[in-house]
Amino acid sequence: MKVTDKRRFAQDENAASAAEAGGAAPRDDSPGASSVESSEAVVAAARREAAEYREHLQRLQAEFDNYRKRVLKEQTQAIDRAAEPVIRRLLEVLDDFELALMAAADRPDFDRFLHGVELVYSKLADTLKAEGLERIEAEGKPFDPELHEALMQTGEGDGEPVVADVLRPGYKLKGRVVRPAGVRVQRS
Repeated sequence: MKVTDKRRFAQDENAASAAEAGGAAPRDDSPGASSVESSEAVVAAARREAAEYREHLQRLQAEFDNYRKRVLKEQTQAIDRAAEPVIRRLLEVLDDFELALMAAADRPDFDRFLHGVELVYSKLADTLKAEGLERIEAEGKPFDPELHEALMQTGEGDGEPVVADVLRPGYKLKGRVVRPAGVRVQRS
């Protein structure tokens, strides 16, 4: 024998006719429907959060890129400006040279010209020394390949090489060799 619950059948029929008439969808109160809706809400929230994180990351990347460009520009400008104080001091030496040349052209007095050139040389040496340039003392010292460049060698002995003559002066800038001294080495 088959038993049919007419109440349930009547509710389904009423919901279908209401959907057709009013546009409201039949409501499914089963437990599976609410879990699908809640998981879709969680996924949508996670997507919104991921989009926010992505936008934040893109802003941070752009800010960092701008920072890197700004720092590079500032460092380049600092390097360009680093030589300015030295150049200003060397301009004074250049002015003195021009005055010496003009004076030599007007009155060719060798002694005065020599004295003027010596003064300018002294001023140039003082300026460079103030910037940390120092001359490498080589004559009579043991040969050191880090400080000296052997341009000539004399003597056939087996002794330690010694700097006999300086052919080209060498210089250090703040303790670092800028140009080794060109020397004649002698073995005894």
